[in-house]
Amino acid sequence: MKKKAKWMMAVLTTVLAGSLALTGCGSAENASTAGGSSGSQPAEQSSGKPDFTYAMSGLYKPFNFTENGELTGFDVEIGKALAEKMGMNPKPVTNPFETIIQGLQAKKYDTIIGSMSITEERLKAVNFTDPYYRSGSQIFVQESNDTIKSADDVKGKKIGVQKGSVYLEWAKKLTDQDKITTYDSDITALLDLTTGRLDAVITDQMVGFRFMKENAGKIKDVDKPLSHDEQAIAVRKEDTELLEKLNKALAEIIQDGTYDKISDKWFGRNILGEKQ
Repeated sequence: MKKKAKWMMAVLTTVLAGSLALTGCGSAENASTAGGSSGSQPAEQSSGKPDFTYAMSGLYKPFNFTENGELTGFDVEIGKALAEKMGMNPKPVTNPFETIIQGLQAKKYDTIIGSMSITEERLKAVNFTDPYYRSGSQIFVQESNDTIKSADDVKGKKIGVQKGSVYLEWAKKLTDQDKITTYDSDITALLDLTTGRLDAVITDQMVGFRFMKENAGKIKDVDKPLSHDEQAIAVRKEDTELLEKLNKALAEIIQDGTYDKISDKWFGRNILGEKQ
């Protein structure tokens, strides 16, 4: 009996030891899995850099538009270059242009890098950085149009403009309210111009020139620009520190040649220009 009892005890000890060993392996595996899961963070989070979110309509080619499911364009690349200088992660986002300032004030994003012209009215709501490019409000018509040769000839004509833009204000000055059609995108307006649905489109010079390049013989510019506009980055009134950082970063990318490379890629020239 004593020998049998000893044998039973040995078997129980072996079983318990094996059980404890298996339990230990299971715990180690679970801990490893948990550790691996928590450690597999996106690069931008694990880097410890803060996000830099900047908004645009996403409908303003070649400045900001979607291609192959991703935002791209001059504005997008400028934002990325500025974020790099500030040690931040670039996060471009889209918002309808007519409510883009409201979105900034609601803190949906940090800034607006969306080809926004500096105006007295906008300065009441936001602060602007130094200009990051200069252009102008320009009238465009069909290539075959020989009746509109100046701003005076637009009266009573059908004009297309982007919603919430400075070009809408120009249209109101030049023609009747019922002759104005607003669009989410300037490109859509220009396409309607080529079909004859519109007599003219008022948009940014650079947008029109790029469209002319890609659609040879379709449209042409009329006379001199209606205005010389400065486009800048909008920030909330209280974000004075961010404003300073952006101006510093902008000066750096202009000085080190980064700005030239981005501008040349999209326009074949530097579009910062000189202050008028």
